[in-house]
Amino acid sequence: MTDQVVAGIGASVDSDSFSAGVAAGSAAIAALSGRPAALVVVYASATIDPHQLLAGVRSRSGAAQVVGATSSGQFHRGEMTAPGAGVTVVALSAGPYRFGVASVTDIDADTFESGRALARNARRAVGEPRRPDAAFVLLSDGLSADQATLLAGVHHVAGSTVPVVGGCAADDRNMAQTLVFHNDSVLANGAVGMWIDSPRPLRVVVAHGWQPVGSPMLVTRSDGTTVTEIDGEPALEVLARLLPERPITETLRYGPGGNPPRSQAIGVIEPGGGTAIRGIYLDDADRIRTFSPLPPYSAIQVVTASADELLGVVAQVAHDALADRPDAGVILSFSCVARLDVLGDDGAAECRLFQEAARDVPTAGFYTYGEFARTHSVAGYHNATLVALAL
Repeated sequence: MTDQVVAGIGASVDSDSFSAGVAAGSAAIAALSGRPAALVVVYASATIDPHQLLAGVRSRSGAAQVVGATSSGQFHRGEMTAPGAGVTVVALSAGPYRFGVASVTDIDADTFESGRALARNARRAVGEPRRPDAAFVLLSDGLSADQATLLAGVHHVAGSTVPVVGGCAADDRNMAQTLVFHNDSVLANGAVGMWIDSPRPLRVVVAHGWQPVGSPMLVTRSDGTTVTEIDGEPALEVLARLLPERPITETLRYGPGGNPPRSQAIGVIEPGGGTAIRGIYLDDADRIRTFSPLPPYSAIQVVTASADELLGVVAQVAHDALADRPDAGVILSFSCVARLDVLGDDGAAECRLFQEAARDVPTAGFYTYGEFARTHSVAGYHNATLVALAL
């Protein structure tokens, strides 16, 4: 093993899925300058045939493990590929790390046990002896019912000293089917995990830029993803009072093309004082819904964000990711398609600012349907948030 990971990154917008995989995979492998790839990460638009894509990538990736997910756009080295097209391939040399990869399917049948099995099998795949420090990268079906429970299962095995980072697969905002990849397998209702065995502690960084509106409150009645009552009052009335600029039935209604509103959300107050963002919307029955279950008596605040507020945290995420790793060879990052929706015409600015802050360290990632960033507690599922890990 060498002291530094080398990252090769390739991208293609070829409409032929196999050719796109060959082109992006070839560019990524070539950038390793003869070093063998230990792990290859693939992010792809849902418009691409995933089987043909993986065949193309694997025709160039050799013996390396291949993982990945469908996306709602990707980014690499400060450039954005907008939702609806394209593939990005990241090839990593081993450097000082060892990678163990595993996958699970049918995660909605027993989500907690799926997370446990995923972490257990990925850790086992590293082999012996394992070192005391590690991190875990989690990619999951973005339309699965309960991402927080999947993460809790991973945490149950990994423990509090192993940070978790990752993202939920997306499908170009269609909300129809999201997929994860493991070697030549294309998995629906599945998850893939990577255990990174490390000679030193690894740090997951998370920030969002959302700003609180009003005082902290309690969810006093909820049922899964439906929030009925806040502080003993109907949830819709509470949100209407805190967001008076437009009628709440317009503010939180699904927008054109089925896209939910993005500039208002709920911040779940975590034990350490931070907030985990949860996207919200109004369903056809005028009920407040979230994208992940919100248990009764959760402490929350309503939050809003402008483009400038979201962009204001980007450079700090890159700086913090590199603070303990000035010799890093890559920053793996995950951003939310909801952030793109708030940013609007400034969507490409986020990845550009991120790469500028990272200087010569290459950055790569994809736009998700939810982000994982578990650092010190069992909690760590987010929406509309930027998370990162430097290797």
